Amino acid sequence: MEALRDLIRRRFPSSTIVACERLGDDERPGDATTKGSGYGIPIRVTLRDADGREDAVVMHTARADDFGHDRRADRAANMLLAFDTYASIPRHVPALDVGVIAQDGTMRSIADATEVYLLTGWQPGELYANDLRRIAAEGTSARDLSRLDVLADYMCQLHVRHQGRLAAYTRAVRDLVGSGEGIFGMIDGYDPDVPGAPPKRLRRIEEHAAAWRWRLRGREPRVARIHGDFHPFNILFAGESDLALLDASRGALGEPADDVTALAINFVFFALDTPGAWRRGLSTLWHRLWSRYVNSTSDHEVLEVAAPWLAWRALVVANPRWYPKLSAGGRDRLLSWIERTLDAPRFNPHSADEVAP
Repeated sequence: MEALRDLIRRRFPSSTIVACERLGDDERPGDATTKGSGYGIPIRVTLRDADGREDAVVMHTARADDFGHDRRADRAANMLLAFDTYASIPRHVPALDVGVIAQDGTMRSIADATEVYLLTGWQPGELYANDLRRIAAEGTSARDLSRLDVLADYMCQLHVRHQGRLAAYTRAVRDLVGSGEGIFGMIDGYDPDVPGAPPKRLRRIEEHAAAWRWRLRGREPRVARIHGDFHPFNILFAGESDLALLDASRGALGEPADDVTALAINFVFFALDTPGAWRRGLSTLWHRLWSRYVNSTSDHEVLEVAAPWLAWRALVVANPRWYPKLSAGGRDRLLSWIERTLDAPRFNPHSADEVAP
């Protein structure tokens, strides 16, 4: 309560709080129109100024739920969106302030901010993507096999099941298919004249991927801690096997196949336009990753759920906005493989051997 008084004092220097009242409950007795819980519990705060006039403001906070507000970032985004847009709607109540509640309970305004920022540490090392480029041209070495084992073993240790948050799996699948960074968003990012990816083909892939939302129902106990964007441009090696990671994403909870396919697709991608690269060693890394991960975790089920996650990652690397130098032939082979994968009852890692030249 003291934090609220401080906020009102700063925002309305001549006013004091007279009363606080919880809003939002539906008092109507239990017929079919009775509203259940909402997304938060607003508080009406009655103020009195120095001249004795009374007015009121409403304090809004948001609570975690399974409707896209389970992450703190979701709730922050909704508050910022409200502050940015309420004034554009005629006759809407005004948004007066937006801020954060600190760990000590104090309230700090960010109303005059523009963009948010994130400060991180620095980690020296070399991107794993550079390893893949070298392997595509020259072949694998003993160090490359060792580093692949480090990556596979890291994922095995990372993917701890999280039984308390089964709804996070449903969220992960929903984001996979329908989010701006997921399959729908990636497909929307293709221009209509991309060679090898005409709109009709992308629509068919999208429809098949969407059907997987229901095929994945009942898999919720698979929810695990994940990195969420485990690709070679987010992986650093210092020395032979000292691993560091960048840019964890998507709430760090979801389907383990997300991480496995995010890494694995790149062994195929880096071979698409380099004849012989698959045979020189990228195929070895691809098969070693799948076999080591499955054997170490005993998670054979990952092959039953991998298809839509692999399709998503393929749609990313095939998208000219992300990788403009990929050839039309490489894109066509990649998408043809994904079409077959989405139709199959179970993913077969050996299917990748048909893709690279």
